[in-house]
Amino acid sequence: MGVEVAITQPGQGSAKPAKGQKVKVHYTGKLTNGNVFDSSVQRGEPLEFQLGVGQVIRGWDEGIAQLTKGAKATLICSPDYAYGPNGFPPVIPPNATLVFDVELIDF
Repeated sequence: MGVEVAITQPGQGSAKPAKGQKVKVHYTGKLTNGNVFDSSVQRGEPLEFQLGVGQVIRGWDEGIAQLTKGAKATLICSPDYAYGPNGFPPVIPPNATLVFDVELIDF
């Protein structure tokens, strides 16, 4: 499946971040049953990472690259675009599809 991107709030302009750019993202990660496993929003501190170089799961590298500044979206990442057969114990079970509500704050 890969990553499914559903824009929930359009961003500004048409520019999108390029591979290698540093991005700043707020997110809430959930399992498909709705259980939240991580949230930068709850911590009050967005995540910063370099896009497209494997610092995050593949679903994020590909999904965030489709957003414009200020956009909000839901990313649905199949296991092969998330943590795969190993999961991320004890928080994420093996072969889990993950749902992320994200906001691209800046790049």
